[in-house]
Amino acid sequence: MKFMKLGSKPDSFQNDGDNIRYVATELATDIVVNVGNVKFYLHKFPLLSKSARIQKVITNTSEENNDEVHIQDIPGGPAAFEICAKFCYGMTVTLNAYNVVAARCAAEYLEMHETVEKGNLIYKIEVFLNSSIFRSWKDSIIVLQTTMSLLPWSEELKVVSHAIDSVATKASIDTSKVEWSYTYNRKKLPSENSNDPHFNNVRKQQLVPKDWWVEDLCELQLDHYERIITTILTKGNVSGAVIGESLNAYASRRMPGFSKGVVQGGDTVKNRLLLETIIRLLPVDVGSVSFSFLVKLLRVAILLECEELDRSELIRRIGMCLEEAKVSDLLIRAPVGDTIFDVDIVQRLVEEFVACDQHVQLDSLLEDEFQEIRSPGIVSDTSKAKVAKLVDGYLAEIARDPHLPLPNFVNLAELVSSFPRASHDGLYRAIDMYLKEHPGISKSEKKRICRLMNCRKLSPEACMHAVQNERLPMRVVVQVLFFEQLRATTSSGGNSTPDHSGSIRAFLPGGSHGSSRSTITNTEEEWDAVGTIEDLKSLKGELDALKLSGGINGASGGNNNNCGKGNAENVAASKMKGLMSKKIMSKIWSSKEKSGELTSSDTSESPASTVVEETKSTPSRSRRHSVS
Repeated sequence: MKFMKLGSKPDSFQNDGDNIRYVATELATDIVVNVGNVKFYLHKFPLLSKSARIQKVITNTSEENNDEVHIQDIPGGPAAFEICAKFCYGMTVTLNAYNVVAARCAAEYLEMHETVEKGNLIYKIEVFLNSSIFRSWKDSIIVLQTTMSLLPWSEELKVVSHAIDSVATKASIDTSKVEWSYTYNRKKLPSENSNDPHFNNVRKQQLVPKDWWVEDLCELQLDHYERIITTILTKGNVSGAVIGESLNAYASRRMPGFSKGVVQGGDTVKNRLLLETIIRLLPVDVGSVSFSFLVKLLRVAILLECEELDRSELIRRIGMCLEEAKVSDLLIRAPVGDTIFDVDIVQRLVEEFVACDQHVQLDSLLEDEFQEIRSPGIVSDTSKAKVAKLVDGYLAEIARDPHLPLPNFVNLAELVSSFPRASHDGLYRAIDMYLKEHPGISKSEKKRICRLMNCRKLSPEACMHAVQNERLPMRVVVQVLFFEQLRATTSSGGNSTPDHSGSIRAFLPGGSHGSSRSTITNTEEEWDAVGTIEDLKSLKGELDALKLSGGINGASGGNNNNCGKGNAENVAASKMKGLMSKKIMSKIWSSKEKSGELTSSDTSESPASTVVEETKSTPSRSRRHSVS
């Protein structure tokens, strides 16, 4: 720490209790100066020779009372006045970063200018500040801390602005030129220790980290911190990543619990002001601030009920890099209402990501060359797939909430319905969880939520679970079995799509190829014509047995010749078609006849007509059906 000694005479100020200070000399004192609740017994001549204000006060005082004056509003109080008084006496006084600002403000109050006497206190303090204090990193930080209690004097004398510029300039300097001490607590790497065996006990020159100044700035008040960061941003020599790290460190230091995304005590108004200030200071560069930091800011902003503008800015930033999120990042508690989690916030985040995708697509039509550079990094298929997987995981978590409305679930899932997914297993898991936790939903609601899932993209494991799932509508189970059959046929060498009757095709996505009926326009009764779980298990067992027999036949055919292998595969595929047509449709039809829900459209595609049609076209298939 820098310091400056003024005067050469020994310090003869003494105390008489807590509120009396006097000069121990042979010459009797002739003036009493009251500063606050402290009385100073001094001599007029030393004070009058250097302070224009003391001259005015004594002149304006009546002769009867000119031996006692009152100075109640001097900045720095009795301690600062004592420094100025000792300077007037020529006594030794030491100035440092802790008391220099108070002395400077008190000297200004007492008007200790060069016009009163050459080499007066104001001049000497200014030289000390500019030549020593503002050249020191630590001293500049300390000076800034002391100015808060000396406002507005410290601000009017430009001590604050000079200190801020000093700190910001040093923080913006090239790290190779940093030669002063700073606070930096982190775990050192082996290469930074002198006892690393790879360096033969030779101390390697340590490099200064780019964020060397971050921790020291955490000691400053919010106003000074904001002005320093703004000045650093204006200079433009510090990366946005370092600025983001500084904001994160400052929020964690000044707001207990912030590192966990909560607020633990403190003044709500001050915490809200702190958070809103940090949001304003966020660098404009996308990716300059860590995703986890943005999520913490959003969580705390919701808790502190910050302005909607600030929350919208955070949602925009998070939405642009949503692919970096984890499911736990999105599990934000709902501030009010019956639901556990704030689904609306997540909906807005996904909407921002989708809007970013649409914006990039629009830009690419107008600026093809420019967008070829931007678009892959922002909305690549990989990013979309990550967001789709993220939403699936989030839906599975919130589906456990018994108070979650179905529209909230469906609307969020539909936002990413066009995004590429390698599998729909995650979405199936979320749907199944919702059906399990909400057994009272209507038939139409079941249809609505199940339409979100593409049965073609279920893994074999998910298919095995789905065909045994009593919560799924019959139509979904049929679709799963159908596509599982396709998978089995393809894996055994088949390359053609199996032919099915119109009734089977009506259960598939898009409905019958020969009519305008589709999955969306099917009647509610068709969705709910569900066989018993024993029937479904029986179908699943026959499906597995068929796969097994098909595999055995395929293996034996490989030992004989290619023709034998093809015959075995065709037999397996044909048997699967027969099972699908006969078993499933007979069960559905019997269920409908018992309930009396047979319609004209159903009659037009009854099992009897289907069997007749199949008998006419493929007698061999009809014979296989009767055998089985």
